[in-house]
Amino acid sequence: MARAARRRADGSPTPSTLPASLATNVGDLSLPSPVMTASGTAGHGAELEAYAPLGDLGAHVVKSLAAFEWAGNPPPRIHPTGTGMINAVGLQGPGIARWRADDLPLLASTGARVVVSIWGRSVDDYHRAAALLADAPEQIVAVEVNLSCPNLEGRTGIFAHDAALSAEVVAGCVAAAHRPCWAKLSPNTDRIVEVAGAVAEAGAAAVTLINTLLGLVLDTDTGRPVLGNGGGGASGRGLLPVATRAVFDVRAAHPALPIIGVGGVTSAADAVQLLAAGASAVQVGTATFADPRAPWRIQADLAAWCSARRLTIADIVGAAHRGGFVSQEDQ
Repeated sequence: MARAARRRADGSPTPSTLPASLATNVGDLSLPSPVMTASGTAGHGAELEAYAPLGDLGAHVVKSLAAFEWAGNPPPRIHPTGTGMINAVGLQGPGIARWRADDLPLLASTGARVVVSIWGRSVDDYHRAAALLADAPEQIVAVEVNLSCPNLEGRTGIFAHDAALSAEVVAGCVAAAHRPCWAKLSPNTDRIVEVAGAVAEAGAAAVTLINTLLGLVLDTDTGRPVLGNGGGGASGRGLLPVATRAVFDVRAAHPALPIIGVGGVTSAADAVQLLAAGASAVQVGTATFADPRAPWRIQADLAAWCSARRLTIADIVGAAHRGGFVSQEDQ
C-alpha cells in the first residue's frame, strides 16, 4: 500500500528539502534533483511510494503506456543474469485512459513530478497516445517517447533505428502532447547520433539514452530460451559503459541537446559518469528490483559526493568534454 504524501496544512504536498547543489535543468524543465526512476522498473503508479516519497526525486517515470490496453508477452518474462537481468515483459499496460482514471490520481497526490512513457505499434499509435495526455494534469511534466519498440509500419526493425521514422513520431507527439517530449533511443544501432539529431530537429526537448540491449539467455538443461518470448532486453550494471559512450557521443555531436542518461546506474559514482559524459539527469532502473530504495540512496550519496567536492550538478554535467571537474566557484 502506498504511503501518504507529506502534506502542508492546506493539504498540498510539502516542498522538497533537497540541497540546491542537486538542482538541474532538462531543457526548460527545472528539477530539484537529476535522479529519476526509469520506465518499466517502477510500475505504472505510486508503487514505490511505499518505500520513500516519490516527490523527493527529480521525477518519476512510469512504465510505458499505449493508447490501448496491451497484454504483453507470455511468461516467463524476467530472468537474472550475472550483471543484472533480461526481460521480455512486452509493454503490458492498461492503456492511457484507464491509467489516468485508476493510477494517476494517487500518483499525483504524492507530489511527484511525473513523466509518462508512451509507445505504439505504428506512427499513428504514438500520436494517439500523446493526444490522450494533452489535457492531463500539470503534475505530468514531460512525455517520454519510447522509440525502442518494434514497428509495424511495413518496415522491419525498431523505430529508433530509423532517423526519418523517429522524427515523424516525435514531431506528431510534440504537436499533440502540449508538454515537453523526450525521445528514448536504442543502443542497438550505430546510428544513435544521427537519430538523436533527427529527433532534436523534430522538436524533442531531450533524448533519453539508452534502452536495453538485445539479448538471449538459454537454459543449459533444455537448450531452449529461458524467456517465454525467446529473446529480450538485457539491463543492469554491465550497460553503464555502453550508456556512458552513447551519452558522450551524442553530447559531442549535439552539445545543445539535453540528455537523460540511463543504463547500469547502481551508485552515485555511476550517476556521476553519465552526468560527466553530458547527461543533465539520470534514471535508475534495474537497481530498484534488488533495492526499491535505490533511487533515493543514489540521490543521497550523490548529494554527499557533491558536498565533499564543493561541486554542483551544473559543474558535473559535460565535464568530460571540458577536461574534467572545475567548480563554478573556482572559475
